[in-house]
Amino acid sequence: MAEAIARYDAADVMEVSSAGLYPLGYIADLTKQTLTKNGYSANGLTSDLLTREATASADLIINMTGRPREHIFRGQENVEDWLVEDPYGEDPETYQRVFEGIRRRVNQLAMSMREKRVSQKATR
Repeated sequence: MAEAIARYDAADVMEVSSAGLYPLGYIADLTKQTLTKNGYSANGLTSDLLTREATASADLIINMTGRPREHIFRGQENVEDWLVEDPYGEDPETYQRVFEGIRRRVNQLAMSMREKRVSQKATR
C-alpha cells in the first residue's frame, strides 16, 4: 500500500519501490480493493524480496516489519521505523485502518521532503 500511495501522492519528491523480508509473491486482493476504493491504482505493484542492492542504493528505507531497524538493517543510517500493523488475513476494516495510517505517514514524509527542498533552494 505504501508504494502505491507514495507513487500517487509524493511522486514529486519520492521515487519509490517496495520489498519485504518474506514477500507473498502476489498482492493480496484486499490490498488491491482498499487501494481502488480510496482512489489509488494497484497497477504495477509487485511482491518482491528485499535485496542488499536495494538497501545499498536507497536514500531512505522505511522499515515496516515491526522489528527494530538495528535487527534488520545493521549499519544502515538511512532507516526510519514505522509501526504498521500487517493487515494480511484480516477484515476489510483493518485494511482500511492500516491504509489510512500509511497514507498519513507517507504524506507527512512527503511534506517534510518538500519543505527541505524549498529550504535548500532558499539557501542557494
